[in-house]
Amino acid sequence: MAGGAPASPPPPDRLAALAPGRRRIGLLGGSFNPAHDGHRHLSLWAMRRLGLDAVWWLVSPQNPLKPAAGMAPLRERLAGARRAARHPRIRPTDVERALGTIYTADTVRALRRRFPRTRFVWLMGADNLRQIPRWDRWAQIFAALPVAVFDRPSYALGALSGKAARRYARERVPARAARTLPDRPPPAWTFVRIPLHPASATRIRSRGEDATREMTP
Repeated sequence: MAGGAPASPPPPDRLAALAPGRRRIGLLGGSFNPAHDGHRHLSLWAMRRLGLDAVWWLVSPQNPLKPAAGMAPLRERLAGARRAARHPRIRPTDVERALGTIYTADTVRALRRRFPRTRFVWLMGADNLRQIPRWDRWAQIFAALPVAVFDRPSYALGALSGKAARRYARERVPARAARTLPDRPPPAWTFVRIPLHPASATRIRSRGEDATREMTP
């Protein structure tokens, strides 16, 4: 996750523009460079399998694990994410810029402090489960909120045998009980197999493809 210069706190309607009672929120962080159908695909399945009311896309100003070279401006990536979302319950946001946070652990803590009654779930692909030990204070993320990991082509085996999966093996929730995840106290996580989607931001950038050309319904 990335961050920029601290800014004044965003008004509530920027972060929680949801209908009353919608309190099970998935958080999908990333550079979204660019946002594409794979992000939307994961978000739709997350809402379906976890019983979420909405998914917020946290468009990072600058992921500290990724080079700045080749990174499109935040405004451009956020606009692209809004075009790609195409769903009233998928909400792209620049919350990290607004909060002035750089690392995921800080972003999660700030959101939980602002919305103490909201049940947040961190969403990630299997590739991120494998490399999350590289994230700053990564164990604090698992301690702060439930985590849902979604299968991605060729990443499942390495992710499920990696450091994070081994460390929290006893806290893994069976996929058949994934819908209970938002209500479970952390640490709790699950691995969910969904229809695989081939979209890749790296491939889209390298080929100059239209990220929203083949959007799923």
